[in-house]
Amino acid sequence: MAELKTRQNDGDVNNFLNSVESETMRADSKILMALMNEITGAAPKMWGTSIIGFGHYDYINKSGRSGQWMITGFSPRKSALSIYVMQGFGSHADLMKKLGRHKTGRSCLYVKKLDDIDLDVLATLLRRSADFIQSRYGITTAQQP
Repeated sequence: MAELKTRQNDGDVNNFLNSVESETMRADSKILMALMNEITGAAPKMWGTSIIGFGHYDYINKSGRSGQWMITGFSPRKSALSIYVMQGFGSHADLMKKLGRHKTGRSCLYVKKLDDIDLDVLATLLRRSADFIQSRYGITTAQQP
């Protein structure tokens, strides 16, 4: 079985952010870092080479594969900010209607820039998702690195 490549590591978050070409993307990333830190109580950590994650939980999926994943995180990609909402969006239709200009994947929210969305709605979405993950996996803020 292949090993998961995207894992928490000791990469330097600030060095990574300083390498982001777009000034807007760098500024938006700093806003997201502060927001996700406040919501999770966890410091930003690199996951792989391009994702900044907050907190973590251990999981075992239906096939029996186990691993560790972030409670929430983001990646400043060239085309958009990828924001990881681990709970997904199915139970958040009310918020998604109010969020603003975005696209979604299964657990990814794609936003060109934070000015396109309502940050209070994003904060509520991230808080709900983090609360769900923390409750489901029995995580307390004190357990987070």
